[in-house]
Amino acid sequence: MAWTFRSALKTVANIVSVVLVFPCALTCWLEGWLSAHGEWVFSSWSNVMALLPGPPGMYLRRAFYHLTLQSCSLDCYIGFGALFTHRQVRVEDGVYVGPYSLIGSSWLRTGALIGSRASLLSGPMLHEMDEQGRWKPTDLSRLRQIEIGENVWIGEGAIVMVNVGAGSMVGTGAVVSTRVRPGVVVAGNPARFVRRLKAEAEEPGSQA
Repeated sequence: MAWTFRSALKTVANIVSVVLVFPCALTCWLEGWLSAHGEWVFSSWSNVMALLPGPPGMYLRRAFYHLTLQSCSLDCYIGFGALFTHRQVRVEDGVYVGPYSLIGSSWLRTGALIGSRASLLSGPMLHEMDEQGRWKPTDLSRLRQIEIGENVWIGEGAIVMVNVGAGSMVGTGAVVSTRVRPGVVVAGNPARFVRRLKAEAEEPGSQA
């Protein structure tokens, strides 16, 4: 009975939150309609939502992103200070996004855990040099959606710019610039293989 009441309360809180942030989302939809790559309005509201405190803030953040990202489950957690820098993001059920994380263009699969202050970049090719050898600002046409697999754990302060396979773990402070295979631990700068999380089954006829 208590669990049913709690579920009903969460459902009501989600609905109220969606209604409250609807005007904010509407301005983002208008921006997207007027400019395919326009994100000034979205970025402004993202900054506001990031600073809303406590459980109400989390509900409002989640509701805002539910309405403005490619997709965002209402069964996820988005911590205080967490910021989604682009709208090209998918967030599935059971995802945890820690406080002060920066989430670029990415697909967060079911159960992914993103540690505090982690950064998910929109691929490794956001900038290029001009003819004078100067780095250009971010080119939104060069965004690449990276995929963080199911049940991945991204450690605190890690920087990830490529796909991470399901069930893997990225160590605290790691810098990941090459694809991570499923079911492994990587750590360091640059990130390197540490160990497998599950021992491979012995092949028939293999010796101990």
